[in-house]
Amino acid sequence: MSLPTADAPALLSVRGLEVTFGENPEPVLHSVSFDIRPGERVAIVGQSGSGKSTIIGSILRLLPGDGHITGGSILLDGEDLSRASEQRMRSIRGRRIALVPQDPASNLNPSMRVGAQIADALAASGSRSKAEIDRRVLELMTEAGIPEAERRAKQYPHEFSGGMRQRVLIAIALSREPELLIADEPTSALDVTVQRQILNHLQTLVDAHGTSLLFITHDLGVAADRTDRIIVMSEGRIVEVGTPAEILLSPQEEYTKRLVAAAPTAVAAVRVASASSAVKPGPILEVSHLVKEFKIRGQRGSILKAVDDVSFSVERGTTTAIVGESGSGKTTVARIILGLESATSGTALVDGEGITSSRGRQRRALRRRVQPVFQDPYGSLDPTYSIEKLIDEPLRIFKVGDRRSRQERVAELLDQVALPRTVAQRRPNELSGGQRQRVAIARALALHPELLICDEAVSALDVLVQEQILTLLADLQTELGLSYLFITHDLAVVRQIAHNVVVMKRGRVMEQGATNTVFESPSSDYTRELLSAIPGASLVG
Repeated sequence: MSLPTADAPALLSVRGLEVTFGENPEPVLHSVSFDIRPGERVAIVGQSGSGKSTIIGSILRLLPGDGHITGGSILLDGEDLSRASEQRMRSIRGRRIALVPQDPASNLNPSMRVGAQIADALAASGSRSKAEIDRRVLELMTEAGIPEAERRAKQYPHEFSGGMRQRVLIAIALSREPELLIADEPTSALDVTVQRQILNHLQTLVDAHGTSLLFITHDLGVAADRTDRIIVMSEGRIVEVGTPAEILLSPQEEYTKRLVAAAPTAVAAVRVASASSAVKPGPILEVSHLVKEFKIRGQRGSILKAVDDVSFSVERGTTTAIVGESGSGKTTVARIILGLESATSGTALVDGEGITSSRGRQRRALRRRVQPVFQDPYGSLDPTYSIEKLIDEPLRIFKVGDRRSRQERVAELLDQVALPRTVAQRRPNELSGGQRQRVAIARALALHPELLICDEAVSALDVLVQEQILTLLADLQTELGLSYLFITHDLAVVRQIAHNVVVMKRGRVMEQGATNTVFESPSSDYTRELLSAIPGASLVG
């Protein structure tokens, strides 16, 4: 990766930027200054609340609510965007500065075909014919790694996986060949092979067109692999700036040292939680020859085999991780185990009892023993409920105890997940992402389950919060003898928390075994490809 020349004039120069919200005089950004030169890749890293997203909102003049710039300047080729009119900003957004947002689900119009949404972005330039736009739509989709572009351009966002929807957003952002691309956690929800494809594409664009890249991420490994310079932020301030090698291998500030130590994608340490010696031996979960087929809509007689003859087990008190890229079938397996999908054939047994064949009271009893922790702590918790009501809900549904005993159980659960009891009367929007995920874990533990299904349970969290949640899960496993089935695309997290790993691709198991064995001596080319795609691996040996 070649650095732009140090004396090149800055494309973007931020100087002394301060931002406040409402009437609170205390800024949320404190005198932030940095430059981005033409063709340079700069990453801003830091935990939730560090000010990363506020910087994006300031540059694009899209600060939420009553946020406003109260000091400093944002110069784009010498023009101060902090003082530009809204009309002027509309001519800059998309054309000169483009954004790839984090959440594809809320940034695509569900009622418009995907191709039409990309075409709208192209038509905004006003210089292309319909035939040229249609051709360019297919080119952009293909460049973004979307197969069968002509067919898929006619589909709607809900017919795309999360990874494919993110590719659509990237195609839209790149459609007008901007000078500066701001990528806000663009690969946080993607598995490592898809992540690598997306990042390779962005890198190709930078190299081919001299596009500058401002990369917002909580993943130090990605920042190290893909950028020339890393800016570390905490509580609205820049605390350290350096090259990837300087930040990862020789951090100077205590906060940066904590980030590096907490980053599973940048640290090669193995920390596997010990199984409780009090747990009786034997599998808690046995999956045998599981198959799930879906009919493909619009293609008569066509069948998609999402899960194809999958077998594995989870020993009591241990963690088994299922890894694989988008479309590998890992989430479908989890949904079958949770009783949310029916299997076409095969069995899934919890302590010898069949999930796939259970009905009525038996299934209700099994659901008490197997509980989920989902990926999104923002979408999986009812925003109208208090925290107490959210945690109490499973107890009420299963008619466990009276009101007073349930209140005591909620207090006990808050203690277990290290949340103060005072949050009981608050609502989810009053908590941070990490606190919400602790609430989700407390809710899952309410019925004293034996097995937790964690579906990408930490992928939406920054590295410090992620580390805290993984530590919490390990501690709970030791304390309560819990078993975990951990669904994830992040192999570095797998290495940190799992005793055993199952590698899936296109519905089939490619490899499985003890985590150390699979990582150190992978038997399949696909596993080796996944391992080689872990960001930051080259810098930590």
